[in-house]
Amino acid sequence: MDNPTRSERSRRAALQAALTIIARDGPGQLTFEAISRESGISKGGLTHQFRTKTDVLKALLEHDIERFENFSQQYLTKVGGSTPEANLAAEIATMREATENPQAGGFAVLAALVEDPALLSSTFELSAQKVKRIKAEAADPDLALLRWSAARGLVFTTLLGLCPLSEKERARLFDRLLDDSQWTAGSSTKPKARTARSPRGEKKDNDER
Repeated sequence: MDNPTRSERSRRAALQAALTIIARDGPGQLTFEAISRESGISKGGLTHQFRTKTDVLKALLEHDIERFENFSQQYLTKVGGSTPEANLAAEIATMREATENPQAGGFAVLAALVEDPALLSSTFELSAQKVKRIKAEAADPDLALLRWSAARGLVFTTLLGLCPLSEKERARLFDRLLDDSQWTAGSSTKPKARTARSPRGEKKDNDER
């Protein structure tokens, strides 16, 4: 095995160990010592790959972004022109993937929030771009953003262990969020004005006059 291949394998092993530690023990327990113990890589080997813990978190976030961007693009290609709100559908499907495979993504965001929220600036900018695309294609932008926000809520409450819903219930909700037919009917229909009722006894009084 040549040196570049060995180095890349060590890097992947270190990142996987970091995800395992965050998921099992919490972001606060992520240290070089813990990564070394979990991965079997010496501290010297780790510092050859990452100078600081911040570098580990940056690599985890970049891995998350790349993985979920690939998933999103594949989903967009699959749905093609079959849905008028393809970007919204891709975002909801991607968040569903993150919920169903939490160790594959999402934990890096939680760790960054604990260690250094400034690390999330690129993630924020990417989300802002996606929101612009969602609003641009939506017949009802507010409704589209509500669906997007609901999906994000399911992701993060699940990652934080605060979601009381079962996997089956979450799956059903994601199915509904993805189903455009559940959201188009009445989305632009204003509620009918209620006809004011005559005060009790008014009709009788008028008849007697």
